[in-house]
Amino acid sequence: MTREDGREVDQLRPVEMTKDYVKFAEGSVLIRCGDTVVLCNASVEDKVPPHVREGHGWVTAEYSMLPRANRQRSRRDIDKLKLNGRSAEIQRLIGRSLRAAVDLEALGERTVTVDCDVLQGDGGTRTASITGGFVALALACRKLLREGKVERNPIVHQVAAVSAGIIDDVPMLDLPYSEDSRAQVDLNCVMNEQGELIEIQGTGEGRSFTLSEQQELVRLCGKGIAELMEKQREMLR
Repeated sequence: MTREDGREVDQLRPVEMTKDYVKFAEGSVLIRCGDTVVLCNASVEDKVPPHVREGHGWVTAEYSMLPRANRQRSRRDIDKLKLNGRSAEIQRLIGRSLRAAVDLEALGERTVTVDCDVLQGDGGTRTASITGGFVALALACRKLLREGKVERNPIVHQVAAVSAGIIDDVPMLDLPYSEDSRAQVDLNCVMNEQGELIEIQGTGEGRSFTLSEQQELVRLCGKGIAELMEKQREMLR
């Protein structure tokens, strides 16, 4: 099957990352995955939410799309006094995924908030946010270590994410909007550097799917995530 952009079914869109994109954030990355562009900024505060255990830190995330990030203008979340359901669900996913990268005790009693703002959305905004958000988080933790605020680097795992889907019964990696909008099955996958799964979100949007099809989608994601992690390492060298 020929894809619109000429890629192979197991090929990522072009990925670019620019670190230190914002001057004042402790960690900052602009990530481009094809035509999806997300700005990820990590901010450190010397306090934690009430539910956090004594002596431990916390990692959380916020996610939002600019009004013209998509093909039609969307209302700002602030207009509605609260996040819409999609944004709330995505930012919880980002937060869970990034916490899997961190030793919260080594972080100490401080909070790292990773803000993921979608400047342009063309599919895969949540997975791009996780992949870029990890680099921003790692840069912030490196700054804490350099300044002597932590005794050891709180980052204990590398984390990245990508999507895959089934279109016309063909499994494919890293769907842009033109493919995602007609996918029979859509799956988002988050992994660490050991190839272990952190989270899978799979939905039969046009039809149900088999266990073997799920495994093939996860295999495709694993290949893509390994390539994304090499790009993350390039940013952090």
